[in-house]
Amino acid sequence: MVFSGLSPLVIEDVADEGERIVVRARTPQDTADCPVCGASSGRVHSYHWRTVADVPIDSRRVVVRVRVRRLVCPTRGCRHTFREQVPGVLDRYQRRTTRLTRQAKAVVKESAGRAGARLLAIPASGVSRHTALRTLLRIPPPAGRTPRVIGVDDFAPRRRHRYATVTIDAETHERIDVLPDRTADTLEEWLREHPGIEAVCRDGSATYAEAIRRALPRATQVGDRWHLWHNLREAVLSEVKAHNTCWTTVLDAPIHDGPRAQTTLER
Repeated sequence: MVFSGLSPLVIEDVADEGERIVVRARTPQDTADCPVCGASSGRVHSYHWRTVADVPIDSRRVVVRVRVRRLVCPTRGCRHTFREQVPGVLDRYQRRTTRLTRQAKAVVKESAGRAGARLLAIPASGVSRHTALRTLLRIPPPAGRTPRVIGVDDFAPRRRHRYATVTIDAETHERIDVLPDRTADTLEEWLREHPGIEAVCRDGSATYAEAIRRALPRATQVGDRWHLWHNLREAVLSEVKAHNTCWTTVLDAPIHDGPRAQTTLER
């Protein structure tokens, strides 16, 4: 049960070395297909040992040493030698088992390089930040999909010089795409390429509102919560400052002077 993820292998020995657990295994004596011509072969050319890391047990590292066969292709004219692979357990050129790589991908997808390396070190699955980034780059991008409700907002890759637009799935909170600018034409073009959107959550930008009206006339436009609270806060603060002369004499607080406060005082 502990090594159920290694079930395609034949486990021969398990050694407890204190800080780590070493598992010795071999591949089953089955035939394998030649990667060049596809012919099945069971003829052994040689053996070699492959050492990979596996998911930790009781916060201790697990190392798996697997004896892998090099086989000879039986096809005349090919005679190609190749190493057998174990799908679902060992990936080509990797130093970790498939299930450990899967766990590492889940961590680095959420926290990227340095933070992912620190988190993976806690359960003794430590990798370097460079390995974490390489693992992240191997994750294939998600398949194209059109969500029902999206969120649109701008951000600044370089403040006061360059702005972009990010679109997210408002229901799953996953990023969908990043547009190179925050113009109405760019957003309108993107929306036309993604029909089926029923609602768009946005800020108070008239640029985004116009793009949504042109591309999705039937879609519902919703003001996002943060901007609603932010605008309410600014309105309340402005109103309080305008009437500060009414209550500053009682609270002995500093008076906010300005055109609106002067106008209110004259009224």
